[in-house]
Order: sequence, then C-alpha cells, then structure tokens
Amino acid sequence: MADSFGATLRLIRNENGISLAAMAKKINYSKSYLSKIENDLSPPTADIARRCDGVLGTGGTLSEMIAEQVSTEAELGQGEVWVMVLDVSGTQRFHRLPRRQVLAGMGAAVGFALTGGSRPVIDEPMLAALRSSFDHYRALGTHSSPALVLAPLVAHVNTLHGLAAESPAPVRSQLLLLASRGAEYAGWMSQEAGDEAAALWWTRQAVEYAVEAGDESLASYALVRRAEIAMYHQDPFSTIDLAQRAQVDRRAGPRVLGLAARCEAQGHALIGDLDAYRRSIGRATALLAERDPATGAAPVLGSASVSNEVALAEGWSLYDLGRPAEAAERLDRHVPEIASGALRARARFGSRRVLAHAGNGEIDHACELAREVIEDAARVDSATIRIDLRELAKLTARWHTHAAVRDLRHELNKVLRLRTPSDT
Repeated sequence: MADSFGATLRLIRNENGISLAAMAKKINYSKSYLSKIENDLSPPTADIARRCDGVLGTGGTLSEMIAEQVSTEAELGQGEVWVMVLDVSGTQRFHRLPRRQVLAGMGAAVGFALTGGSRPVIDEPMLAALRSSFDHYRALGTHSSPALVLAPLVAHVNTLHGLAAESPAPVRSQLLLLASRGAEYAGWMSQEAGDEAAALWWTRQAVEYAVEAGDESLASYALVRRAEIAMYHQDPFSTIDLAQRAQVDRRAGPRVLGLAARCEAQGHALIGDLDAYRRSIGRATALLAERDPATGAAPVLGSASVSNEVALAEGWSLYDLGRPAEAAERLDRHVPEIASGALRARARFGSRRVLAHAGNGEIDHACELAREVIEDAARVDSATIRIDLRELAKLTARWHTHAAVRDLRHELNKVLRLRTPSDT
C-alpha cells in the first residue's frame, strides 16, 4: 500500500478502473481538487475519505487513514500529523511528519538552513515587525480567499515558534503568544476553506503555544471554536454544551467568556429558546464591553473587522428565532457599519441580512441586496458563508418565476459551484 493518502487513493482508484474525472463526478467534487489531493497538494478531509470509501468499496480504509491523523473530539497523540511544507521547487505539499518536529518550529529551522544565516536576536523593533507581519496576514484574510493566506501564515507561525525556542524570557513568551494568535487565525482560515479537522488542529496548537507562554486562558477558547463549528452544522445542543463548558474557567478572561456567551446565545436561538437566548446575549454584551487585561499587546481573539459584534450576532440570531423582520431591521442598521474592505465580514452578515429580508417576504429588496453580497462572497471563497447562500437558494425557490429571483439564482449557482455542499 502506498504511503500517503493521495497515493493510496490513486492506487485504489486505478485498481478499480475509475478515471480521475469519473471519480470526481461520483463524489461530487471537482476533478482539479481531487487531483490536488492525490498529488498531496491539498490535505484530505474526512468527508473526501468517506465518499471515496463509499465509491471504491474499501471498507473504510481511507477514513481510517484520516482518523489516524486528526481526531475532532480528542486530544492529538504523539504520532504524525499533516503539515504543509515546500519542496525544492517551491511547490506546497502536505506530508505526514512527527508531531514533535512540527512543534519544534520546523518553519524557522528550514528558513535558517536555506539562507545559511544565524539565528537573529529578537529585540523590540523585530517583535514589532513580526506583529506587523501577522496583522498583514489577518488583513489579507478579510478580503481574499483562505488559499492566499494559509501558506504564508503557516510558515510565519512555525517561524515564530522556532524563534521562541531559541530566545530567552521574556521575549520567548511574547513570541509564543504571537504564534498562538497566528495558529488561532490559521484555524479560522482553515474552517473558511472547509477543512474543519485542520481548523480544530490549529486551535489546539494555539492553546499549546499559549500554555507554553504561561497563558492558560486560551484553553476555553478551543471550546468556543468547537461550538462555532457545531453552530454552522446546525447542531444547537453541541453548540450550547461546548459554549457553556467554555464559560466554566474564569481564568479565560472577559473576551473569551464573552465570545462563549455569544455562541451560547446563538445555540439557544437555533432551538427557538428566546428566554435563554436573551440571558446569554446579555452576558455576552456585558463581557465583551469589558477591557481584557490578559490581552495586552497580543492581537485580539476572534473577529477584528467588526466593531459591534454583539449587535450583528443579535441580528443573526433573530432570524434563527423566526423573527425575520426584527433581524432585517437590526442588520440593516449595523451591516453598513462594517468597513468596506472587510469583505468577509460584509458577506457573512450581509448574507444573513438578505435571508432576513427574503424571509420577511421582501423579495425584490433581498435580490437587490444579494448582488453585492454574492460579489463579496465570490472573492473571499468562504465555506461558512456558502451555508447561508445555499439556504437563500432554497428559500427563493418558491419565487422561481420572478425575474429578479431568476437572475439571482443564476448568480448564486455560480458562487456555490466554487465548492460543493460537502465543504460545510
């Protein structure tokens, strides 16, 4: 049996006499994406493995390979993990490497080896430059595809961790905290790319880096991220449970506790519990208004591109609570406040705004608002935003003879073909 997932898949596919194009059609993924997986240019996902197992009749062989690498419900062991590395031609490829090698800061070691230089002394100007680099990647993520962000961001995080291993206190802690924020953002970008296993793995890395730096507040944030993933899966009970568990440890600080309370509120909204929603969103409002002394100079956790995240979450949740008119009113007020360059946030809350107006029967206005949202969504290529766009496609089907809806559905289909429904 071949070593890598991609090579194994290609071998079994060929043994079954199925062409790459036919296989891609059977599993409802694009031929180019499947080719990247077979050539180890993209990491495999659990969904890809399940679909291929079903088509090829492997008895779960491919799924077992994924399960050995990443568990979404348990801590990773000391085995191997999928990491992105550059080959000699500069091509990005995914390989299995010893976990300890990754944690040791492989990116920095490779960089020093390639340049032949000595390890630099990290002073305050260099720390400021490294923070600025992370700010650049985060800004890039607000208006472009995750594919453009992840490769340089992963290299940056590995470099930070490698530098930390060679630096004395207190610089070591500062580098580790910055690496932690970078890993957290890599988790978010991985989720946006539709790779939830990688999203959870990077979140756990963020926690480990923070603990190395002496900051244990991030452990609860990993639960928040899992709660958010459950929310996008329309799983309110897991969302609520994980968000409540994240609020148990008071060391987490008001920012993490507030994000957890906000997520809990969104879970209650999914099951229509208005009273529980109001209690949770009230806690979120109070906590997120507090200044978090634990944050210090580290980049803020969660979204940094919206100024009134609770109000936007309220608009989001009111739609789930079956109150589209109230949701539309709230989102009409606050979506225009999002900076014009924050395309990801504008598309995320803008798509919910369109849903609210469509759900309220304002179909012409919804179609008008949707045009800009679809344009933004196409640019940021977000798996989570496509969840709402798919719901919009279903919702507007009842007006399929309406001219504006016909035009809208044509544009929606173009965006939704960027990824299949399996990427959620």
